[in-house]
Amino acid sequence: MAETAVEIEYLRKRYGAFEALSGVSLSVPRGSVFGLLGPNGAGKSTLVKSLLTIIRPTECRGTMLGEPIGHRKTLSKVGYLPEQAKFQDYLTGREVIGFSGRLAGVSGAEIKSRLGPLLQLVGMEGWADRPVGTYSKGMRQRIGLAQALINNPELVFLDEPTDGVDPEGRIEIRKMIETMKDEGRTVFVNSHLLSEVEQVADAVAIMSKGKLLRAGPIADITHGGQRFEIRTAGPIPLDLRGRFEQTGFKVMGDKVIIETGDVLSIRPVIDALRSASASIREIREEKFSLEEVFLQTIKGEGKEVA
Repeated sequence: MAETAVEIEYLRKRYGAFEALSGVSLSVPRGSVFGLLGPNGAGKSTLVKSLLTIIRPTECRGTMLGEPIGHRKTLSKVGYLPEQAKFQDYLTGREVIGFSGRLAGVSGAEIKSRLGPLLQLVGMEGWADRPVGTYSKGMRQRIGLAQALINNPELVFLDEPTDGVDPEGRIEIRKMIETMKDEGRTVFVNSHLLSEVEQVADAVAIMSKGKLLRAGPIADITHGGQRFEIRTAGPIPLDLRGRFEQTGFKVMGDKVIIETGDVLSIRPVIDALRSASASIREIREEKFSLEEVFLQTIKGEGKEVA
């Protein structure tokens, strides 16, 4: 069993009668990129802030970096970029990073030695001595990433790291996350941008209304969503269309969609098409995207609650 960076046995948070987190259990392997997904109000930020003791959970059992969640010394090994991070406009980027380092207990000498490489990593060398008030949203996020790394953390929490960043900036932030993983860090990404997470995460968890609905490696989660598409040289014959639809297959013009990962199950469709003298021009296997799995999971939760 892989060693874990975060092991939540049970996490619950109530605000009066409202339950923001309903007994969440979660495991995050060390050295991985882990994505926490969910619609607005799902409880993602509440979960992260509970782990970081920014808010006090109603009930919490588990470990982080091998120590009980909330262990003060362990937090010095953790980096954090909050959602919509706000820094004093009159401070320069260099000063923001240094200030964060001092708050984390990093010595002045260490801050000085780390500043240059960090500014280079986030592409802010040329802007480091300008006031944050002159920065764009993307530049603020870059400085936010640098300050989250100034204490050389083992575990980094990034809350919506690409929020408000242009497409080029999102690509660069993805590369930074990959670099963090290559350095041996565990990166916990909280985001609603599924396509972004799918490109960098090893595993994900899907939340809705304070509950954990699904979790696991992306390959395992999307594996169950395989399908085959068979295309013909012309429209599917009408008599076959009816037979296929009665079987539960989708027929769209010249295409039959079979929701299965079993290649043997498409043989009867191929045989039927050949018997009807329909020319098959393409057979393609596809997997559901993370977005499709996410939507199905959330939709299933809605039916369960209704």
